[in-house]
Amino acid sequence: MNKDWLEKDFYKVLDVPKDASADEIKKKYRKLARQLHPDKNPGDAKAEERFKEVSEAYDVLSDDAKRKEYDEARTLFAGGRGFGGGGYGAPGGFSGGTTYDFGDLFGDEGGGLGDLLGGIFNRGRGGSTRTARAPRRGADVESEITLGFDEALSGATIPLRLASDAACESCHGTGARAGTVPRLCPACDGSGQTSRNAGGFAFAEPCAACHGRGLIVDDPCTTCRGSGRGVSTRTVQARIPAGVKDGARIRLKGKGAPGERGGPDGDLYVVVHVRAHPVFGRKGDNLTVSVPVTFAEAALGGQVVVPTPGGGTVTLKIPAGTTNGRTFRVRGKGVRRKDGTIGDLLATVDVTVPSTLSDEAREALEKYAEATADEDPRKDLLAAAGKSPGGDS
Repeated sequence: MNKDWLEKDFYKVLDVPKDASADEIKKKYRKLARQLHPDKNPGDAKAEERFKEVSEAYDVLSDDAKRKEYDEARTLFAGGRGFGGGGYGAPGGFSGGTTYDFGDLFGDEGGGLGDLLGGIFNRGRGGSTRTARAPRRGADVESEITLGFDEALSGATIPLRLASDAACESCHGTGARAGTVPRLCPACDGSGQTSRNAGGFAFAEPCAACHGRGLIVDDPCTTCRGSGRGVSTRTVQARIPAGVKDGARIRLKGKGAPGERGGPDGDLYVVVHVRAHPVFGRKGDNLTVSVPVTFAEAALGGQVVVPTPGGGTVTLKIPAGTTNGRTFRVRGKGVRRKDGTIGDLLATVDVTVPSTLSDEAREALEKYAEATADEDPRKDLLAAAGKSPGGDS
């Protein structure tokens, strides 16, 4: 865990309660990221800085492991000086003459407070200290795209313009003005942390002289004001696989923010939205389509042409006596699955009733009605309800 996180209230940065769910945190982050994105606020340094803060907060709170460690660390030190000044007060409840066994806290078996503090301040167990110049993985980045229905079925490569935290281009991440270099912090010997005695045992804390960086910048870079950080804007080609569903979250490994000091790049997560199609729907890996047919086609049978995704057609044979709502399966015209197989197209018959009739059509229907006068399609319905045809309602 980055020790600088202890001084930041990420819940306050995202304006969410401490018990906020993952969905609440994600929704708030997306809203703020859209408002503060550098593309929407060109030249606005405050919006750019706020965008970086929001991205850092989301990187921690969206990761269950990081969030747990962050919450534990904040809770652990909540009773001390806070996160900006003063010293950690002596632990409460320590009465004189009482002996306390801290073996469970700092034992060699692992899992105690020592391990927790080691994780917080990047310290090893044997007294060794990782320097502030250790490699650091880049942050994960999240973006959203909207695809057409056909694009989602066939897959697409979409260019995404991303803004993420990166090393300052002017000083290449050193924080020092061009032609100068930072020097090792004499207070912490470059470790970025110092020890403070509190109630009989020592706590590691960020070095006050270098603010945990391990380096002192005497002549700061004018672009990043000595932080060594900036915003990187770049275009990434995101390959969206065929058959992606609306709302899918796709991980593109190594396409996130650049790592620091040789650390690996973060990942890019792309949330996909798919526009509705005027003809086709989707049901799992199958596509659906409603096929209007005339009464004569349904009663006598026939062949109808049905559209398929991508502009093709198939001819569907309708058997005589087909009822309204019957569904026919057209094999291999659906969504391509991960294993390479393809779903089906489900064509549902919709028997249409004409709103107007010609004299010839009316005469033909009247003759049909006379010919089928003995047939009562509601006979079973009435019998089940205990009624007789022609009876009182």
